[in-house]
Amino acid sequence: MKIEIRNPEELNTLVSSSTALLLYFFNDSCAPCVALRPKVEQLISGEFPKMKHAYINVALHPLMAASNNVFASPTIIAFFDGKETFRVSKYISLDELAGRIERYYSLIFD
Repeated sequence: MKIEIRNPEELNTLVSSSTALLLYFFNDSCAPCVALRPKVEQLISGEFPKMKHAYINVALHPLMAASNNVFASPTIIAFFDGKETFRVSKYISLDELAGRIERYYSLIFD
C-alpha cells in the first residue's frame, strides 16, 4: 500500500497503526530521489507485500522532515510495530535495504 503523507496527523496515525511501515522522504529536484523511488516501490511491493510504504515530499513539507530529524534526501525510515527500527540516508543500497527490512519483517510476519 503506497501513501502520500500531507500532514503530521496523517503521519502519526499511520505510524501508530502500522505493523510495518517504510517512510520515504524525497525531493523532486533530487536526482537520486527520483531514480531510487520506483526501485524502492518495486522492492516493497514485490518482496514485502504486508509492509505499507508512504512518501513525504520534503520540499512541500519541510517541517515534517525536520520534526523527524530528516535533513538529507533521500531518507528512508523503517517502522515496525510503531517504533523506528532503522534509517538510511543519501547513498542507499537496495540490497542492504532489503536485508535490513527482511530481518525485522520475517520476525513479525513469518
